[in-house]
Amino acid sequence: MERVTVKITVNGAEHEREVEPRLLLVDFLREELDLKGTHIGCDTRHCGACTVLLDGFNVKSCTVLAVQADGREVTTIEGVAPEEGKLHPLQDAFWKHHALQCGYCSPGMVMSALAFLSHSPSTDEEDIRRAIAGNLCRCTGYQFIVDAVREVVERQVSSE
Repeated sequence: MERVTVKITVNGAEHEREVEPRLLLVDFLREELDLKGTHIGCDTRHCGACTVLLDGFNVKSCTVLAVQADGREVTTIEGVAPEEGKLHPLQDAFWKHHALQCGYCSPGMVMSALAFLSHSPSTDEEDIRRAIAGNLCRCTGYQFIVDAVREVVERQVSSE
């Protein structure tokens, strides 16, 4: 099969690769760039474990081809922390509120919550639940996740 060249900026670094046109973004991230924080769950866009930010908006990377991300900016869970050894405030809130159990859904949850925080932050529980609705969690019952997101939104609002 013919290969195509893609240039994708991932977590602030540009990566150029020759890929098959049908390579999924999730596979590009995990196999080409060795970024294993983006999980593969269902391969059918239902679980949200593969959620990343594409130009600042959350997408399920199992539904995006690497060629569709050509020339665009991707942020994965590995690119969220402000610096090595520190947690992003949202990651810290997840830890503080016990919103991490088995951890499988956590990267996707954090990425969806980050998109929510940057585009339409609200402390309303229904808004938060809607923002993470595309991500499935079998462990926490979601309330701890909602509490973590709400805390970060409240901190953002109080610091403005």
